[in-house]
Amino acid sequence: MTLDADRYQEQGYLVLPGFKSAADIAALRERALRIVDEFDPGEQRPVFTTEEQQRHVDDYFLDSGDQVRCFFEEEAFDDAGRLRVDKALAINKIGHAMHDLDPVFSAFSKGEALRGVAAALGLARPQVWQSMFIFKQPGIGGEVRWHQDASFFETDPITVTTFWFALEDATLHNGCLWAEPGGHRGPRGVLRERFVREGRRAWMEQVDPSPWPAADAAQAVPLEVEAGSLVVFHGLLPHYSAANRSDRSRHAYTLHVTDAASRYSPRNWLQRDQTLPVRGF
Repeated sequence: MTLDADRYQEQGYLVLPGFKSAADIAALRERALRIVDEFDPGEQRPVFTTEEQQRHVDDYFLDSGDQVRCFFEEEAFDDAGRLRVDKALAINKIGHAMHDLDPVFSAFSKGEALRGVAAALGLARPQVWQSMFIFKQPGIGGEVRWHQDASFFETDPITVTTFWFALEDATLHNGCLWAEPGGHRGPRGVLRERFVREGRRAWMEQVDPSPWPAADAAQAVPLEVEAGSLVVFHGLLPHYSAANRSDRSRHAYTLHVTDAASRYSPRNWLQRDQTLPVRGF
């Protein structure tokens, strides 16, 4: 595949329209909804949020690196702990090993086209550590604050690259991605936070006090993309997405990939062993 590697190095991201077919997308969304339908939370209320990371880290999350697990939107429950909406409209995401454990997700997450993109971006030996199906539910889809994906997948040197697939049109109205062009390099291209794990504990620690882009997003651009588009971006690129207050969901699917030539930190929250070794495309 031919892509503009120079632009990627300059901007920190690329948008590749029409990367996935409507049939591919329909199959993945259908499978995701089936997983949610079969999900029985029981007494658990696993919630995903990017605020107050330490408070929301529990065994259900820590053990999800080699599992397929569902996490609720933060606003899915009322004050009494009851779901405010149907379960199908309450799930924030499914994570984190569907690309290895589920045949439909595996087929979507592998192939020559993805190997070509990885090679063009300089990933000589790509390793796919994590997959997430993100629902960004209508009305209650939570904000994802400014962050860098390298905080969660630190390597030396930093090689983590995000593959973000739009499964529905992503717009300003339903919570599209925003990114800071060029924010992965130069004086601002520093790792600001590191999400570390020790045993059954995990927390976010500050690495560098450099500020995130301004609250008015003057330094950022919205990445409005059509369903089927692939957005690839550098692990140090600052990005966020606003809450979804519209009546339309914003389904997306992400893969986080590193180069095996780099050293994967033993302090990263997600680790794999030979029971489910990390693989490529």
